Amino acid sequence: MPVIGMGTASYPPADAATVKSAVVEAIGSGYRHFDTAFIYGSEQALGEAIAEALNIGLIKSRDELFITSKLWCTCAEHDLVIPAIKTSLENLQLEYLDLYLIHWPLKFSKEPSRIPVPKEEVSVIDIESVWSAMEECKLLGLTKAIGVSNFSTKKLDQILSFAKIPPAVNQVEMNPLWQQKEMKEFCKAKGIHVSAHSPLGSKGTIWGDNRIFECDLLEEIAKAKGKTSAQVCLRWVYEQGASVITKSFNRERMKENIDIFDWSLSWEELDKISGIPQHKRSSLTVFIEDGSELEAEL
Repeated sequence: MPVIGMGTASYPPADAATVKSAVVEAIGSGYRHFDTAFIYGSEQALGEAIAEALNIGLIKSRDELFITSKLWCTCAEHDLVIPAIKTSLENLQLEYLDLYLIHWPLKFSKEPSRIPVPKEEVSVIDIESVWSAMEECKLLGLTKAIGVSNFSTKKLDQILSFAKIPPAVNQVEMNPLWQQKEMKEFCKAKGIHVSAHSPLGSKGTIWGDNRIFECDLLEEIAKAKGKTSAQVCLRWVYEQGASVITKSFNRERMKENIDIFDWSLSWEELDKISGIPQHKRSSLTVFIEDGSELEAEL
């Protein structure tokens, strides 16, 4: 699993041509890990970009890429999992995924018509039955690995109590302002890899904010190193042992985001970052009515 990947979610959603062009550009710049999900609406464009990259010789084989997609909440029940991954594979024009994640530990009774989603349409996932279907996906060769996204240590512990195939990955928000220290320690002890989404705080979305770019310490470290605050954040995630999902469709920022491997943060800088006041944020409070109540069950 490449340690840096390109996310294909965007808010507001980008058109298919923009996503396709950006992915082809990213492959040409050296990206090999691409993160999508059924709900993003980007699977088809990503698949078209992969086909074009093969056609023009940017890559010789699909096997050079690592493709992640996710099970959406409306399909989070046992009998819908395999049809869901097959739909994603059809959208992507692929025979297999490298990683398939349960997007949220939630089940929606129908596709939401508004945000926040009415609480009567949301329930906690029946994780044992859904996870058994995820295991089937791997056994059938539809995906090389399975995992979860936005799961708490409590939910991970629950899966580990019955899983025949444990989750390989938990993809969670992680950045210097939400460092996920407990999650990192738990996953390290259990052999679960942490992958970081929203490493820059999801600026410009309804659930994100600009705090990363307003942090004086990160700006100070960036200036001292001749880097950007974004690069400092991405390097910090990398030095925590996590992989990182970046997201930019801008050519220069794509190159900037991947340029984090020939320098490092000093112990003093890491220590200063570890002392940044933490800003825990839950997207549930944005996406779900009375999401804070549901969060207590997760």
